[in-house]
Amino acid sequence: MKKMKRILAWGGIILLLGLYLVTFILGVTGNEATRDLLMASIACTVIIPCLMYGMLLLAKVLSGKGKNDKT
Repeated sequence: MKKMKRILAWGGIILLLGLYLVTFILGVTGNEATRDLLMASIACTVIIPCLMYGMLLLAKVLSGKGKNDKT
């Protein structure tokens, strides 16, 4: 399980770095056709980390690791 988390984490890091690179390139090229792609790339740089955090939180809750046994 730990190895799977590391692989997914590295995949997320690579995906985000790629999105940042695409966002930068699209921002530098001032073409009208790239405006929509730039907005989509900026949105994905916010949405993807939020989704990754939500999936990790959901996996933690469903596996029972977040429970407090004192109650």
